[in-house]
Amino acid sequence: MKFVKLAALAVAMAFSTAEAAVITFQTGYSNAGAQGSAIEYRDVVEAAVANSSHSTVLNNYDIVSNQSLFGAGANHIAFKSTINFGLDAAGSYAFRAGVDFGNGGAVFLDGQAVAFKSSDMWWAHSYNNTNSVFSVGSQALAAGNHTLTIYGLEGCCDGGQQVQFSANGAAFQSFSADTLRLAAAVPEPETYAMMLGGLGLVGAIARRRRGKPAA
Repeated sequence: MKFVKLAALAVAMAFSTAEAAVITFQTGYSNAGAQGSAIEYRDVVEAAVANSSHSTVLNNYDIVSNQSLFGAGANHIAFKSTINFGLDAAGSYAFRAGVDFGNGGAVFLDGQAVAFKSSDMWWAHSYNNTNSVFSVGSQALAAGNHTLTIYGLEGCCDGGQQVQFSANGAAFQSFSADTLRLAAAVPEPETYAMMLGGLGLVGAIARRRRGKPAA
């Protein structure tokens, strides 16, 4: 019975192993002005970053800019941030982003537009500037993989940006590849090996019990 319990524990651990978020930050050149919809922002920015080599994976999303990451200019910038994360269990999540998008931008969650502003957005590192930040209220998210995507257009002058989340009403914290442990989307290969090993052990014990003569 002890071995059966250990095997079951190995299987449980395999499914509960958490993965960090993957935060991809991309920029490109664009002199486009304010757009009329979230879809238009998405299309303009996607076209701009497709023609650019400026792309990196962030360790954390806390005051980043085109200049600081790529040593590039401060004018006529298209921004795209893609945050892929997973959830072990369903929950309620809110998101917010402090940005410097002089020509506005949009936010998508799992491919659906959830925020859009065409005004000059400069948060000045304060979420009290509500007209210059994106705020996505409580979202009921199922277990599994999710993607938060932020698009923006900047004429001048490339200020630092930040993206944060709140899980089930807790305090907001910046997305981070090191500290965010929301979910296990897909088990790693070694996790599969642990899981299969546990199942094999359970099967071997069951076969031994069936083959043992009755007392």
